[in-house]
Amino acid sequence: MASSCLLLACVVVAAMVSAVSCGPPKVPSGPNITAAYGKQWLEARGTWYGKPKGAGPDDNGGACGYKDVDKDPFLGMNSCGNDPIFKDGKGCGSCFEVKCSKPEACSNKPVIIHITDMNTEPIAAYHFDLSGHAFGAMAKEGKDEELRKAGIIDMQFRRVRCKYPGETKVTFHVEKGSNPNYFAVLVKYVGGDGDVVKVELKEKGSEEWKPLNESWGAIWRIDTPKPLKGPFSLRVTTESDQKLVANDVIPNNWKADALYKSEIQVD
Repeated sequence: MASSCLLLACVVVAAMVSAVSCGPPKVPSGPNITAAYGKQWLEARGTWYGKPKGAGPDDNGGACGYKDVDKDPFLGMNSCGNDPIFKDGKGCGSCFEVKCSKPEACSNKPVIIHITDMNTEPIAAYHFDLSGHAFGAMAKEGKDEELRKAGIIDMQFRRVRCKYPGETKVTFHVEKGSNPNYFAVLVKYVGGDGDVVKVELKEKGSEEWKPLNESWGAIWRIDTPKPLKGPFSLRVTTESDQKLVANDVIPNNWKADALYKSEIQVD
């Protein structure tokens, strides 16, 4: 009876004052998480989405624009981040250690995850909506399914440097629709900070580095009335102002919807 009264009260109040909500209180986002690496663990809430042992989105993608996050090198160890973690796309690719101590199924041992997607649910200052696989990785051996049944948990996290296997280099995907007057590129597998805050392009024979604009997620673009001429070099700047130059990484005969692997990586 009490629950019926509460529901009726919600309906009445909502009808009278549209700004009032009877749902869970909204929690303001915390300050942006930067590349200042330290030993301090911060508190967050953790949830999971997608298939129980999957990589999150049904298409294995996400709001960063990455594809195949179920495959190497992410291997499904990926997560959405709320605003101070996703940072309107500038947090894409960043890496975090995450762990949990409660409920009992938690191992309290840290695992590393990559930010590949975003969420906007205001349930905590910091909120990780992990893939089912990554969420289960925080569990004790054989307890992953039990942990996923908890649904939402308190957890701890800290920013760490991204480390990729030796054969994994910074990679560029030229997006569909790109042409000599419109060039859009997805940047992925950047070691160290993991995230990218600036991308610049230089045409063969030119000394000018042309800035690209952030399009969405980890995708950067440039619109120009004068057709671009390849091959292109790309210069990537990370959050701590580390610059990586991939010389002539986009060939003269480049194609849209094509992947180009560089020879560069953060040590």
